[in-house]
Amino acid sequence: MTSWPVLQLLPLSIPSPSEGIWYLGPLPLRGYALCIILGIVAAIWIGERRWVARGGRAGDIQDLAIWAVPFGLVGARAYHVATDAGRYFGADGDPWQALYIWKGGLGIWGGIALGAVGVVLGARRKGIRLLPVLDAMAPGVLVAQALGRWGNWFNQELYGRPTDLPWGLEIDPASWPPGRSFEPGTTFHPTFLYESLWALAAFAVLVWADRRFRLGHGQVLAAYVALYSLGRGWIETLRIDDVELSDVGGLRFNVWTSIVLLVVAVAFLVWSRRRHPERESQVYEPGREPADEPTG
Repeated sequence: MTSWPVLQLLPLSIPSPSEGIWYLGPLPLRGYALCIILGIVAAIWIGERRWVARGGRAGDIQDLAIWAVPFGLVGARAYHVATDAGRYFGADGDPWQALYIWKGGLGIWGGIALGAVGVVLGARRKGIRLLPVLDAMAPGVLVAQALGRWGNWFNQELYGRPTDLPWGLEIDPASWPPGRSFEPGTTFHPTFLYESLWALAAFAVLVWADRRFRLGHGQVLAAYVALYSLGRGWIETLRIDDVELSDVGGLRFNVWTSIVLLVVAVAFLVWSRRRHPERESQVYEPGREPADEPTG
């Protein structure tokens, strides 16, 4: 047995917040909601900068966010409720809880899918070509996910199986999965942290690849889906939270979703690179280009 003085100075666990809600008078401020809002702001800011660099007009991404954000939140909640319907509509469920989005429960793939629908609607109104703008927005979504995952830390949810690693996460027994008990002092894999770090690493890879290979025609979006799915698949295998579709052919439903999306995204990326080796030069539909700003 070895003893390293430096390691003895390190924390042997990650504490969870004692509370996730603060009050300004009667107004509750929830850690979960603040993380989601911060992520949305970061995604818009990054997307705006990337869009302008692609030749787009400043302000377009903010306009599209008016469509994408509400669509995305509805889609994320709908995906969660649909894949865990028994919690809300089962014998002991409470259907009204399906509306309590602040308590957690956002399925990222539902958010991406319906959020993309919002972008489609907004882009058509503004004469913006869809694939270029999705390519511009995709990396920022990874940063939004990285920040949003910290909301799970405030809610003490979506953690992994027990671990004795130095970065194990402390969870209050009241937040253990129903019907499960563990030894006092048990710590758990901080899957929220794993996914946050993975998303930031994927963001760096995506920005580098976009600059190095001048990706276009939806290739950045495809690479985003592939990279996120790759990480989400293995992180999902660590989680122990109760879900209705926890055993679909031996895997959780979200693991299968990640596998399918990874294969589809890689196939599209390879096909698109062969068909479109160069980035598109026009990001607006013909005749819908923004007029030059007046000078003087």
